[in-house]
Amino acid sequence: MNDEKIKQISRSTNAISDWSIQLLTNLGIPDNWVKYINLLLLLLVLVLLVFLVQYLTRKILHLILKRMAKITGIEFLTHLSTRRFPHYLAMIIPFSLVKGSIPIIFDLFPTMMILADKLVDIFLIFYVIWLLISVVNALADTIRTKPTIIDKPIERYLQVAIIIFYAVGFIILFSTLTGRDPKVILGGLGAASAILMLIFKDTILGFVASMQVSANDMVRIGDWITMPKYNADGDVIQISLTTVKIRNFDKTITTIPPYTLVSDSFQNWRGMVEAGGRRVKRSLYLKQSSIRFLCNEELKELEKIQYVSDYIRSRSREIDDYNKTSGADKSLPVNGRNLTNMGLYRQYIKNYLSNHPDVHKEMLLLVRQLQPTSKGLPLELYFFTATIEWERYEEISSDIFDHITAAVKYFDMELFEDVSNPVITSVPEIVAES
Repeated sequence: MNDEKIKQISRSTNAISDWSIQLLTNLGIPDNWVKYINLLLLLLVLVLLVFLVQYLTRKILHLILKRMAKITGIEFLTHLSTRRFPHYLAMIIPFSLVKGSIPIIFDLFPTMMILADKLVDIFLIFYVIWLLISVVNALADTIRTKPTIIDKPIERYLQVAIIIFYAVGFIILFSTLTGRDPKVILGGLGAASAILMLIFKDTILGFVASMQVSANDMVRIGDWITMPKYNADGDVIQISLTTVKIRNFDKTITTIPPYTLVSDSFQNWRGMVEAGGRRVKRSLYLKQSSIRFLCNEELKELEKIQYVSDYIRSRSREIDDYNKTSGADKSLPVNGRNLTNMGLYRQYIKNYLSNHPDVHKEMLLLVRQLQPTSKGLPLELYFFTATIEWERYEEISSDIFDHITAAVKYFDMELFEDVSNPVITSVPEIVAES
């Protein structure tokens, strides 16, 4: 604001200032103090007037938004109220009041008038930014309530919008303070882009990674992910431009940069959650020396076990027909085909799992032998529980292995136990020295 403009505004608005000065002079205040007391008095009146107008306007806007939200049922209007949109919008009238009062209040202080006018312009820049951010926050709150978007990382895009608002605001602020064209400032920023990229490296990498993660649907809020490299094993609770927060199952929080989700490997358990079944892949180690052929008397005894009775009868007929056709000499069990206790035990486990109410019936179920080891012959159970709840999953798998471990002896087999390090069962007697 130049001197000629200040004088023009002062001539049209100094009537109020002249009146207050005349009033103070009539009250007997010394002439050298009048203009300063007049300044303080006018500022006090302006502050009170601004607070009063802003309070009344805010209350009215709150009431209007509340009524409109109730009538229309639009959630966005409710979120506008909670995000202080009426508070910022109500500042328009007080701002106009302050802007128009500067020539009156600082009539006798031209230098302070210029400074006050600059400060009000600066406030206007931040005021517009706060108003836009409140609208964006209300929009984000509304989007979060949608079932199809509730697991999307809205915070990332919200942070990008806020950064853009502040970046544009600071460019306008610099232009206001220096009086230079914003295009010149943008040109200077272009020359300094290398420095800016270094300063905002994590933000830029995080933004690009966030776009890749979102576009490929790699991670959502609420997903259970595992990253052993970062000791992360838990649920994703927040995805922002610079951090991904994971609440581990021990209730600790692991924070990693978003670009690690693109550059490093991790395991996402969302497929297991969506499928509705959780895999069990565990083995029993059986002593190979306990595996043998079964005679007819033993087979008749094992027919009492419900889960293998039908299998024994059908399989025995099939084996007998084969042995007769092939002319096998059954004086030795090794000739021809025979049932083994290991085979019956495998079939028993398979039928037991197939009829178990907590085993998923539509997913893969295997009971298979693995490569023998020094600890015995591994018999692996591969199946899925009908629940994904961790506590229930552990209960089901433990109950199943309790049962099949106890059932081993009914097939005259033994589990492997390492006896190379016997446990001391008695405490050696301590003889006191005399």
